[in-house]
Amino acid sequence: MTAVSTYKLVTVLVYRFAVTRVLEFFVRRVTVEGTSMAPTYLPGERLTAFRRWRRVRLGDVVVVRDPRNPSRWLLKRCVERVGSLLDLRGDNAQASTDSRDFGLVPSRDAIYIVVSTAR
Repeated sequence: MTAVSTYKLVTVLVYRFAVTRVLEFFVRRVTVEGTSMAPTYLPGERLTAFRRWRRVRLGDVVVVRDPRNPSRWLLKRCVERVGSLLDLRGDNAQASTDSRDFGLVPSRDAIYIVVSTAR
């Protein structure tokens, strides 16, 4: 392998790594765990979520860190806005840990908005 071809290979790999990291920042693939969003989303379904680019609207499904355990992500629907706070609920009330348990969530904490389902 020549120095030029090694340079080209390294350049391609660095470029590919950088593009992947940028995309991972803006686009997140989410796998549904649990039944809190059933029947809309079922366990095992894969969703695509984009980093929040606009204000969260009523009815949006968002990905937010669990206020009680920040290492855990939650998938919830926005059912009400109170100023800059969001009331987030699961579609399956009996199986959902949501704003009824941890209170309203600052809208800035809704990191991603779900845009599609890969069924």
